[in-house]
Amino acid sequence: MDASLFESRHEAFIQEAEASLRRLTPAATTRPARLHGAMRYSLEAGGKRLRPVLCLASAAAFAPPADASPAAVALECIHTYSLIHDDLPCMDDADLRRGRPSCHRAFDEATALLAGDALLPLAFEILARGYGHRPALLKDLVLELSTTAGASLLVGGQTEDMGGLAAGADPDRLEFILLGKTAAMLSASLAMGALVGDAPTDEVEAFRRAGRAAGIAFQLVDDLLDLTSDSVQMGKPVGADALNNKLTYAGLFGLPAAQARVQALTTEAIGLLQGTRGDTRFLIELIRRMASRRN
Repeated sequence: MDASLFESRHEAFIQEAEASLRRLTPAATTRPARLHGAMRYSLEAGGKRLRPVLCLASAAAFAPPADASPAAVALECIHTYSLIHDDLPCMDDADLRRGRPSCHRAFDEATALLAGDALLPLAFEILARGYGHRPALLKDLVLELSTTAGASLLVGGQTEDMGGLAAGADPDRLEFILLGKTAAMLSASLAMGALVGDAPTDEVEAFRRAGRAAGIAFQLVDDLLDLTSDSVQMGKPVGADALNNKLTYAGLFGLPAAQARVQALTTEAIGLLQGTRGDTRFLIELIRRMASRRN
């Protein structure tokens, strides 16, 4: 895809995600204002809006008029809640997120915990309000997101990650962490977008698998950047993996092996997308850029 066309479409998807977030989530002044202020503080912290963009672009690949905004916002609510909780002192104990004080530093630990708690059910409320008129689609979306956010994937991956290297440098455990902590949400983003776009079942699965491969690659790049970048460039502390004795692919197998796997997974994801009937040019270029990003 031509670079200028990609940039134009990328910006349009980001702006659609931002507008949908403002429209579908409670204002900061909603009572109780401190709770909703913390929710909006974290939701509006910026970032790449990667999950909403992947969802919106996946729906557009099959049905450009399809409204994937509720699904995209629901994904961002789950992602944001997980970041708020990950940053807490009892978890990763991070003071910085996206270049700003993390939620518990800007507010307090109890408010941050409750903000995350509130964002989790809000995601499913948004899905119900957005797709209640299509019960079969709503059921598929709720099943996809709830499974992704649950104990076997997102929460399970974070749980396994808490043990660090002290819990053992087991490659199987590392794969569980990689799939759960990051890849599952990217996989769900592509699958949910394809579902909204009424893609055939086999092509939804291809999108789900492509998201899984791209998501693992994304986490490996994140781990590499934690070793090689700086906090200004990343907008969050770096070197935390080594400091916290985290189990990472680069730490277990070395930087060259991690870089090679990023390329292999990116190739796998692109191949899966190319094998569908959707217009995947934008998604393919985005996945290529995800693998070569510097922050």
